[in-house]
Amino acid sequence: MKPMKRYCLALDLKDDPELIAQYEAHHREVWPAIIQSIRDAGIGVLDIYRTGNRLFMILEADGDFSFEKKAAADANNPTVQEWETLMWQFQQALPWAKPGEKWILLDKIFQLP
Repeated sequence: MKPMKRYCLALDLKDDPELIAQYEAHHREVWPAIIQSIRDAGIGVLDIYRTGNRLFMILEADGDFSFEKKAAADANNPTVQEWETLMWQFQQALPWAKPGEKWILLDKIFQLP
């Protein structure tokens, strides 16, 4: 197995305190099938942080992980599709996102030498 690789992504929530509270409540009780789909994709760490309505995700996955493989698996998993539909009620794409794009991969611009 290849070493773990870190990815950082961003997404916005709708700027509504009630919707943000609901989103956070859902993430205190993520469905077990969603957790399993994340682990099955080779993801060992997935942390989400929030400031205002901006979300920041840190994802660490094994060297065989790919966003394309994860998307294909998710497309064939009705529970993941149900979760994604539910979450989209609270989320909004970043202004520079392509149509249908949710989480945007961040470019690393600095690392402490």
